[in-house]
Amino acid sequence: MTCVTGDTHGNQVLWDACIAPFMKTGDMIIVAGDFGLGFFDGKYWPEEMFFDYLAAQNYTTVFCDGNHEDFEKISGYAISEWNGGKVHRIRENVIHLMRGEIFEIDGKSLFVMGGGYSIDKDFRVQGKNWWAEEMPNNMEYERASRNLALCGYKVDYILTHTAPANTVEYMSRMNMGIKNTVIEESPLTGFLQWVEEKTEYKKWFFGHFHIDRELWKNQIAVLDAIRDLETGEILKMRMPSVY
Repeated sequence: MTCVTGDTHGNQVLWDACIAPFMKTGDMIIVAGDFGLGFFDGKYWPEEMFFDYLAAQNYTTVFCDGNHEDFEKISGYAISEWNGGKVHRIRENVIHLMRGEIFEIDGKSLFVMGGGYSIDKDFRVQGKNWWAEEMPNNMEYERASRNLALCGYKVDYILTHTAPANTVEYMSRMNMGIKNTVIEESPLTGFLQWVEEKTEYKKWFFGHFHIDRELWKNQIAVLDAIRDLETGEILKMRMPSVY
């Protein structure tokens, strides 16, 4: 089984109580950004101890980055190849999917583009709990464009943290409590809009907005739902958490 969930924000207690008991040998869980690597270190127990705990499990944890990650710490991990794309391997079975890469999972292709903008940036400290690298750079946009072109703009699934610009607009108009497009995030949401218009895909999963909702254009916002990657079906609801 391969499943997708939303922002976990480094919440080890949530993971141990609500995610780990659900996972079986050989399963894979994908987090749609805000995994919280380095961001909430020590909130529950030391982060490296948490990674050791995940490493001892018989399933695989993979994630794209969101805007609540320590990007300096992520970049300190060696880059390697995994399932056809580039990753940072935190542990053998704990893997950060790099931006703009395409991976093969269960015989299907998954395009990944992490990143997002922190609307609470002014209340955070650069290098401590905010990093400019939360938004993609030109090289990452170019890598994503090149890899999509190489696959003929056709993938099975897309995993991002934020959403295409028109989906953000759609959510803002649908009484979901979503603010209309944050101007500072528009380079990324605009790029994802281009990806949507250019690329054929079956399902698109994203986090960031703290809602669980099946939307239009086969796009699904995830938070506490654990969904099947292939069908989008809800397999389990995590216990709601205060982040």
